Amino acid sequence: MNNLFDLKGKVAIVTGGNRGLGRAIAEGLAGSGADVAVISTKYSPDVEEKLGGLGGKVKSYGFSLADFSKYDDLIGKIVSDFGTVDILVNNAGVQRRSPAVDFPVEEWDFVMDINLKAPFLLCQKVGKIMLDKGRGKIVNFASLLSFQGGLTVPAYAASKSGVSGFTKSLANEWARFGVNVNCIAPGYMETEMNEALIKDGTRSRQILERIPAGRWGKPEDIVGAAIFLASRASDYVNGFTLVVDGGWLGR
Repeated sequence: MNNLFDLKGKVAIVTGGNRGLGRAIAEGLAGSGADVAVISTKYSPDVEEKLGGLGGKVKSYGFSLADFSKYDDLIGKIVSDFGTVDILVNNAGVQRRSPAVDFPVEEWDFVMDINLKAPFLLCQKVGKIMLDKGRGKIVNFASLLSFQGGLTVPAYAASKSGVSGFTKSLANEWARFGVNVNCIAPGYMETEMNEALIKDGTRSRQILERIPAGRWGKPEDIVGAAIFLASRASDYVNGFTLVVDGGWLGR
């Protein structure tokens, strides 16, 4: 049997791909043979140099995901550079913390725009390409807070619950056309987004005590799940949220 996880000849888009989880995923996809378009707020020649050395073609695109009117131009440029899109990984996200009673409405709108509206619109734009071809893989990023409420992060919890929800909706519509739409829900990961929690000795200890694996997750812990959902190995997986949390939700 051919390698079910082989991505040679596939073109992937990874948002937020120049650091953290996105960088690890972009590297994993490139290492599995995919050509990768990395979208981040700033153009990163470092990404092109280091990931391009893994074998596939890698290009970095500096782009603000809040610039919704230019999505068609962005996707058109990527298709012009790579020929098509086979895989979309909606990894980019933002976090804002404040007690719910005081949560600023402008912060709410910003989190919703980047975490919920942006991935949905990218699914629409790239989904059209995939539906026309009759195949494609979309991997959205949910969160543990798609299942739980969290503390002082109402916008983040709402946005990630929404991502999990619309992923199911898209899967219901697109699965029969050969397009798989699924989610990854990371647990507590050692990334820049969680710096505030990591530096809070009491909260960090409380979190660590609940993780059966006994440690915070690392970006490389996400890579296998992303490759699985981007490859032929997941051809009969639709509308699912794959939790990668060291056992947190089972506790």
